[in-house]
Amino acid sequence: MTKIVFMGTPAFSVPILEALIEEKYEILAVVTQPDRPVGRKKVMTQTPVKIAALKQNLIVLQPEKITGSDEMTKIIEMKPDLLITAAFGQFLPQKLLNTPKYGAINVHASLLPKYRGGAPVHYALIKGEKETGVTIMYMEKKMDAGLILSQRSLEITESDDVGTLFERLSALGKELLIDTLPDLLAGKIKPIIQDEEKVTFSPNIKPEQERIDWTKEAKEIDCQVRGMRPWPVTYTIIDNIRVKIWDTTVLEEKISEEPGVVVRIEKAALVISCGNNTTIQINELQPAGKSKMTTLAYLTGIGSQVTIGEKVGENGN
Repeated sequence: MTKIVFMGTPAFSVPILEALIEEKYEILAVVTQPDRPVGRKKVMTQTPVKIAALKQNLIVLQPEKITGSDEMTKIIEMKPDLLITAAFGQFLPQKLLNTPKYGAINVHASLLPKYRGGAPVHYALIKGEKETGVTIMYMEKKMDAGLILSQRSLEITESDDVGTLFERLSALGKELLIDTLPDLLAGKIKPIIQDEEKVTFSPNIKPEQERIDWTKEAKEIDCQVRGMRPWPVTYTIIDNIRVKIWDTTVLEEKISEEPGVVVRIEKAALVISCGNNTTIQINELQPAGKSKMTTLAYLTGIGSQVTIGEKVGENGN
């Protein structure tokens, strides 16, 4: 029986771990990030992978930093045949990568060499990609640069956001890993070198990327909204209040108004001018300190003072 150490953290990783268990691979240990305080009340919260692992009575290791840790020593002493990571969230030292008999592999949520890094799902949506997928590759010290073992793609729909795409890619990654492992263990796969000329990156989202720039075209803004929903969520400033923008619709109408102006207010819609004479409709939003609400609820409540011709955004953006 192949002995595996699995490393993962978010909900994306859970179906992959569960599939390995279902396929009767021996899970020596599960490595995940430490418990963290979450929410306004800072409640200490276990990672989704830890919760799933404990349900299976698996050994759970939670190093703050894997390099040089006691947990790393334990993993090496376990002598795993294979190390599998899926959105673990830490770099692994070469000493650890060299430990398993069959190497260390990663389930990455993009079609490498496109979107190396920590936020490939976000960037695929933000950039308006028509497809994405999952890559299983050997790990090396350089981020997401290892030899490719297998890939599988899926179409990105107009209704996809980070939440739905994470779920779909997790299911795809689970299937691809289970299909790949037998051939990998049998030595039947010829790994493929990544084309460095086609490399793009997807670093973790920075707070400044959450702000909507109304000089961009409506389609770009809609991609940004979907590419940051349900986290971290885009925002703008309306009537000097920070407002998260949860859902938008790109309109076909063209308008000559400068970007960032309220051009129409309807019963359940707030229409804003964008770059290149395009327009977008805000359907769902969340003023600071309030719950998420429909535009109708907003306009009949806290946003009742919004007027046509008003400029939204920070510093004219």
